[in-house]
Amino acid sequence: MSMGRMKVMITGGARYIGSTVASACLDAGIRVVVLDDLSTGRAEFGAERNLYRGDIADATLLERIVKEHPDINLVIHCAARIVVPDSVAEPLDYYDVNVGRTLTMVRLLAALGVSRVLFSSSAAIYSGDSGGGVDEDAEIAPGSPYASTKWMVEQILRDSAQAGKIRAVALRYFNPIGADPRLRTGLQSLAPSHALGKIMTARATATPFTLTGTDWNTRDGSGLRDYIHVWDLARAHVAAVQRFDGIVNADDPYSAMNIGTGHGVTVRELVSAFEAVTGEPLEVIESGRRPGDQAGAFALVGRAEAGLGWKADRSVEDGVRDALAWAEKLKTLNRS
Repeated sequence: MSMGRMKVMITGGARYIGSTVASACLDAGIRVVVLDDLSTGRAEFGAERNLYRGDIADATLLERIVKEHPDINLVIHCAARIVVPDSVAEPLDYYDVNVGRTLTMVRLLAALGVSRVLFSSSAAIYSGDSGGGVDEDAEIAPGSPYASTKWMVEQILRDSAQAGKIRAVALRYFNPIGADPRLRTGLQSLAPSHALGKIMTARATATPFTLTGTDWNTRDGSGLRDYIHVWDLARAHVAAVQRFDGIVNADDPYSAMNIGTGHGVTVRELVSAFEAVTGEPLEVIESGRRPGDQAGAFALVGRAEAGLGWKADRSVEDGVRDALAWAEKLKTLNRS
């Protein structure tokens, strides 16, 4: 694909990751169209980015978008429901949105001539209990309906690609933190449910942070995750768009890649990074493991480094710093 003609449609492009991917694409000279139902996205994240509000499985809307932007040659599919406990409580909703509507969208777009798919998958599909590194051939063991939907979509894309209908690359995200360093976009919520969000909430409310699980098979007993700065994650998408036709072709039409830093950070280390950035101690209370908790794992990223010519280069401290800066900006946005 020639750089001058590149235009992508980003589903979920008014949400945290999709909007950051859109910023990185624009910075790289890739034009964008955003499709988002704004159920959790923010309209201002789609400003001046060709925002269409609606459902990814709406045939009339998809036809209109492609008619108005006939030069779209790839879809970056970020739209999904993502809250693990909600998926446990309402699995049918998650299968409907994440699997059923994705299947419909892919079929409709392929019929309209948009047959390149870059899919937001998740490291949640792995068993993730080793405390060590996992590559793309690691055991698949989704631990929630949410994770199952990501794995199901990967299988749908793979089978469709092997049938010659599409070509697809699945990027298996590990644990995004931070915000666009230029603070154009970031998390929509001031109290995200991941560990860094809970640490930030503890500081903001002057309450202790509860560290759950201190006896995992990790270097300090606390759970371990691969925290990737969301801007590094967005840069991986840009590289995947630019190299798409080299990554997948008629002979090998599907590929899955881990997108992480290549090393793990324990919860204790995350607390230390937070204290280093803020210059203040954080009160921590230790408690037992919660149901469903895992030791965690980190990404082995050789495939992405080779295939994309990319690697993560921002630190956990960078992620903490940008997350805090974005939280301050979000307060202002919410007041305006």
